[in-house]
Amino acid sequence: MRLSRFFLPVLKETPAEAQIVSHRLMLRAGMIRQEAAGIYAWLPLGLRVLKKIEAIVREEMNRAGAVEILMPTLQLADLWRESGRYDDYGAEMLRIKDRHERDLLYGPTNEEMVTEIFRSSVRSYKDLPKNLYHIQWKFRDEQRPRFGVMRGREFLMKDGYSFDIDEASARRSYSRMFVAYLNLYARMGLKVAPMRADTGPIGGDLSHEFIILAETGESQVFCDKTLVEMGAPGTDLDWDGDLADLVAQRTSLYAATEEMHDQARFEAEVAAENRLCARGIEVGHIFYFGDKYSRPMKAMVAGPDGTERPAQMGSYGVGVSRLVGAIIEASHDEAGIIWPDTVAPFDVGVINMRPGDAAVDAACQEAYKALTAKGLDPLLDDTAERAGAKFATMDLIGLPWQMVIGPKGVAEGVVELKRRATGERWTLPLPQALAQISG
Repeated sequence: MRLSRFFLPVLKETPAEAQIVSHRLMLRAGMIRQEAAGIYAWLPLGLRVLKKIEAIVREEMNRAGAVEILMPTLQLADLWRESGRYDDYGAEMLRIKDRHERDLLYGPTNEEMVTEIFRSSVRSYKDLPKNLYHIQWKFRDEQRPRFGVMRGREFLMKDGYSFDIDEASARRSYSRMFVAYLNLYARMGLKVAPMRADTGPIGGDLSHEFIILAETGESQVFCDKTLVEMGAPGTDLDWDGDLADLVAQRTSLYAATEEMHDQARFEAEVAAENRLCARGIEVGHIFYFGDKYSRPMKAMVAGPDGTERPAQMGSYGVGVSRLVGAIIEASHDEAGIIWPDTVAPFDVGVINMRPGDAAVDAACQEAYKALTAKGLDPLLDDTAERAGAKFATMDLIGLPWQMVIGPKGVAEGVVELKRRATGERWTLPLPQALAQISG
């Protein structure tokens, strides 16, 4: 992509309404534009990151045996009346009437609708387990939307729902999602700590939040640092087996948010050198809630003995659009964003230091083609901006690599390469520079 053809409305000044780092940088880098309080248009740079995150989430859900569907944003109020949540949900629900005076709502979550889909087709334990998920826009009418995409009213979410015949099999489904979440966050370059959470109005007795560590995080977290350093379980697993041991390795270590923290227990269970007190951001939440929805909505399945019983359910959420902001909160510096390689909007920024110079233009085009041939996605800055502005823009938008090509380098047969995350620089012939980028 040539920057002269791309739509990248960067801002030199930080908008006054932006209170946190990710909001400031997303506005300045031309990733989003606010259309109303808590509602954003995703501009090309931001949309590229959003799609990269969405793809990782989808791949890891599919790997773990979940099946993708797509449910509508609008839901019938009658479904929520069946579960008993329509009147209880509160003012965050956006209620709508259509031209026939039917009550609708813009979905804040999808437990009711997915239960209705399940009960219409599944009757026997022989058809279980099932795990259905979708990646869809949600709306919650926050009273005070703030912090950009971190706490907006409209947001993109992966929400998945498991259905099992009994509690033992439901807990196996829960373990699969727990492990899949560890993998997907690791692929985004994030250090994540799963923490036991209050189930709140969702119900049930088993719930975990997934917290990424970030200096600018919204809440204080306390944990054994071994938990954070464990890394991901990896994908070479028996996804049809029982992954409870992998879950137990992590849940046996102390980890708590500020609301759940017990200082005496923390000191008793964690060696002093392993006590980690940090800031964190919630980027996922999973629940096992049994028959909270299946019982009132009569989602019944016949067991091996022929007796009908309500399906045992769990739900699993990942804040896809929230992750864009969370990654920035965890990975930035004074100059701008530092994208992990896997979610960067482009892999390499190629900076033409003298557009219009035939030799430099040709060298940039050669580099662009060579990068593309290696399966990389370059952004070629062919604009007439001064050099300082070009460098500032590249640092702001945070591409993992910068390749600088100017008259002197062309004459010497070299390009200058910069790694955004570390600031390291190399002066190399193009083939060696390509090898350095490819790792």
